[in-house]
Amino acid sequence: MAAVVAATALKGRGARNARVLRGILSGATANKASQNRTRALQSHSSPECKEEPEPLSPELEYIPRKRGKNPMKAVGLAWYSLYTRTWLGYLFYRQQLRRARNRYPKGHSRTQPRLFNDNYSYLIIDTQARLAVVVDPSDPQAVQASIEKEGVDLVAILCTHKHWDHSGGNRDLSRRHQDCRVYGSPQDSIPYLTHPLCHQDVVSVGRLQIRALATPGHTQGHLVYLLDGEPYKGPSCLFSGDLLFLSGCGRTFEGTAETMLSSLDTVLGLGDDTLLWPGHEYAEENLGFAGVVEPENLARERKMQWVQRQRMERKSTCPSTLGEERSYNPFLRTHCLVLQEALGPGPGPTGDDSYSRAELLEKLRRLKDLHKSK
Repeated sequence: MAAVVAATALKGRGARNARVLRGILSGATANKASQNRTRALQSHSSPECKEEPEPLSPELEYIPRKRGKNPMKAVGLAWYSLYTRTWLGYLFYRQQLRRARNRYPKGHSRTQPRLFNDNYSYLIIDTQARLAVVVDPSDPQAVQASIEKEGVDLVAILCTHKHWDHSGGNRDLSRRHQDCRVYGSPQDSIPYLTHPLCHQDVVSVGRLQIRALATPGHTQGHLVYLLDGEPYKGPSCLFSGDLLFLSGCGRTFEGTAETMLSSLDTVLGLGDDTLLWPGHEYAEENLGFAGVVEPENLARERKMQWVQRQRMERKSTCPSTLGEERSYNPFLRTHCLVLQEALGPGPGPTGDDSYSRAELLEKLRRLKDLHKSK
């Protein structure tokens, strides 16, 4: 029995393609037996923290990528409500999808077929039963191409949250695959939802065991999904949607800093070897911001150099591990004194008070939004 994690890279800020690598789960434990093999349509290599940073090859010049337009950038509550609660938002998503297919026909990383924004979708396969689960199908054509390539039956869609760039493929895929179930939070207005999930509910497909964890903040009903790696003698896989990215976290659209902090702590309670499969390719930008608030963090510097090499070769930066993220992701380091000192005096009336972890997270998020808009 084997599990396949197939990542469909969708177009975006780097506008990159993808290559196929094998052994995401089984390779992590050096178990190469065919019954434990895992395919991933992404790169999963990462630098060892004990190594010195390897400089870029002298014949290569690193050119920072141009930032793309972000449709969710601060445009006000009215736009957010239209985008998330009306068919105007769906029509906007479809328009963005058409533009993406025309402009970036090969995607942003060397993964599967193509494209939307800087999103990732993931196809998880029980290779013995030939059954598949897709996480956040933003481009149904790209997902369907992966399904046909793998020769599997799609039986479940797992949505982390309602935003169209994560749920926009639900309609087409559920109509095409009539036995397909659509899972998500009932609090989040997931389109075409058939099977509501609560915190700690488990979805079973063949031998795949996938646990839903409630992580509100980005949206009220945001869920992340944890694929148990134990049956395959490998690490577990966390599909984090817009909660957690490589060196970043999502914006708090429908919650407070306290809510988001609690959600981040939920995933921090998982093992360090847990593989992180985020919903977007934001690594380069996020690590740049992390360097602003914590410039002397050598783990961040090593990771940034590796990420730059990956992106120059149009390779994905996924997955990371939660152990790595603890070492350089500022949104997971709100307990660290160095960040307290970097952000200056606390919010108290005298300026002498220390930040609470939630206050620190809130300030980091504001600084990140400002950094992104420059």
